[in-house]
Amino acid sequence: MDLKELKKPELLMPVSGPDTLRCAVLYGADAVYMGGEAYSLRAYADNFSGDELKDAVDYAHKNGVNIYITANIYAYDDDFPGIEEYFERLAEIGPDALLISDPGVFMIAKRVCPDIPVHISTQANNTNSGTFRFWYDQGVRRVVAARELSLERLRKIKEQIPDDMEIEAFVHGAMCISYSGRCLLSAALSERSANRGMCTHPCRWNYSLVEEKRPGQYMDVFENERGTFVMDSKDLCMIEHIPELLDCGVDSLKVEGRMKSALYTACVGRAYRKAIDDFFEDRTLYEKNINRYLNEVSACTHRPYSTGFFYGNPGRDGQIYDANAYASDYTYIGCIEEITEDGRIRFHQKNKFSVGDEIEIMLSDGRDEVHKVIGLYDEDGNRVESAPHAGQLLYLDVGKTEGVPDAVMRKKATS
Repeated sequence: MDLKELKKPELLMPVSGPDTLRCAVLYGADAVYMGGEAYSLRAYADNFSGDELKDAVDYAHKNGVNIYITANIYAYDDDFPGIEEYFERLAEIGPDALLISDPGVFMIAKRVCPDIPVHISTQANNTNSGTFRFWYDQGVRRVVAARELSLERLRKIKEQIPDDMEIEAFVHGAMCISYSGRCLLSAALSERSANRGMCTHPCRWNYSLVEEKRPGQYMDVFENERGTFVMDSKDLCMIEHIPELLDCGVDSLKVEGRMKSALYTACVGRAYRKAIDDFFEDRTLYEKNINRYLNEVSACTHRPYSTGFFYGNPGRDGQIYDANAYASDYTYIGCIEEITEDGRIRFHQKNKFSVGDEIEIMLSDGRDEVHKVIGLYDEDGNRVESAPHAGQLLYLDVGKTEGVPDAVMRKKATS
């Protein structure tokens, strides 16, 4: 692989609201994807109202970051008038692309906002070069690969599509047991359709077996002391395999997580930014720092990691299905909003911590500042000993800091 001829891939980060948008920008995203108030497959994320969408686009563009708006539900006919009105507003706001899966929605976008590029969502089951070329003929220049594709299949697709067509691929985050995310389980069990942004994640629930003639007798099939999670999946992590992804022609490295916290955005974004930059500076530097990247992406809440479908069949090879066990090395405290003239950090607290605790401030250059909490004050200036209530406005004294507004603060998790 000749690095001189290799194009640096886009790092594409998920955004759920203003806080995660600022973190994604600060910690190295080249582009972000996010939903508006409707027509996105993350209906329960914070998402953005009309005014917030405009502010988000302006903020991203001011910082040299592209912004893609998701409108990737599978629509019904009675959705179309609202979608058309929504796209008319987006045409005025000017995002860099729309992320769409439904051909009917795609046709509205072409008519209403023809100047905004369309990227085809993974929900459209993009598993072969013929599908990619079909979308190319419709004017599309980027398609998100189905997560079921191996590296070898991605390579073959790249060889058979036009040179100016881009492949976007998920490289990190939660996986799904359904085919390209098309699942009926949530709709069947809770009347909330995953294909319309309302997935309740029943694949993560704990199930028992019931024999037809023995009602009420629940029989566990034990995997561990917590029960059986036969449909649950490990998280995807390809940070050790960036060279292989680039060798297959992936243009955009996409991180899943529009329902995740600012700590997730900061940890994962900073790790992949550093890994990509190190690789393009010196491959041996990248290889030397693999454990560092892995430690960083493990600092936020996650399930056990796997390489998904990239190296074969995860069900057969035991890469995917596992107990529903979350791991987290750190607790998210909050984002720095301001450093006052007297050196105190203004922030809204997210999780409990106390005076005397050690915390870390994550700097965007990869360093962490470790501080002991000297003092904690409420918005009226009264000293408090701990911060037990999420959302409380507080002022934090840690002494001298290089921390900047929007930097994430975290505390080592206790067992």
